[in-house]
Amino acid sequence: MIGYTMVGTTDLKRAERFYDPVMALIGQERCYCDEQVSSWGRKDDDKAPRFFACHPFDGKAASVGNGAMTAFLVESAEVIDRVFYAAMARGGSEEGKPGFRPQYGDGFYAAYVRDPDGNKLAFVCYDARETQSTS
Repeated sequence: MIGYTMVGTTDLKRAERFYDPVMALIGQERCYCDEQVSSWGRKDDDKAPRFFACHPFDGKAASVGNGAMTAFLVESAEVIDRVFYAAMARGGSEEGKPGFRPQYGDGFYAAYVRDPDGNKLAFVCYDARETQSTS
């Protein structure tokens, strides 16, 4: 259903330093970059969804969408924990520590962060088990 999502950045190199290790932990690699945009996904499948960080194409300042968030599906609670701490180490800010969110369903485990530009991201697993969590 999703082809790609895109967030704005004021500093593309900083965005790359933030996203490269975070995306690597969830099995996504940088697929493309130039002076305007960088994308992450699967190099071997150009039809798989991709995530982009870019300088806005209209030339105006990047800004955060109120209520906008990109959620990445992750294989386990352990990986979400590692992604969360990698994001914090790379200049991200916390929007919700890793943990179970039973209000969203049995096994729903998530962490919420903002990238250095303030874009909100979620990392979610729909079928985590209590024994998976390390936080």
